[in-house]
Amino acid sequence: MSNSPNHFEDKETVQAVQQNLQQLALQLGQSHDADTIQTLYEMAQGLVSHLSPDALTLARVAGVLLVYQLPDADPNEVRWFKSQLQQCPDAESIEELIDSLSRPDAL
Repeated sequence: MSNSPNHFEDKETVQAVQQNLQQLALQLGQSHDADTIQTLYEMAQGLVSHLSPDALTLARVAGVLLVYQLPDADPNEVRWFKSQLQQCPDAESIEELIDSLSRPDAL
């Protein structure tokens, strides 16, 4: 059972990630209810469902998706990020993708 793609989905971890997403949303000046945060988390899960990322990687994906919900986010960047996620062959590639977003030389 530990090899299940959803091995990171214990209730405590899910709650902790969702609480952190709500706190991040508030820090960004956004207010998201629990349902919106849950939907965001589920979207992140769906985008990396072809892999078995650890909880931290999944939380980072959800965090990037949250940032992309800001009013000034470019919809093309969001589509690009989602397509890149789906092409990642492993969890390490997801981490590299996320890290590249904050580097000035990313593209």
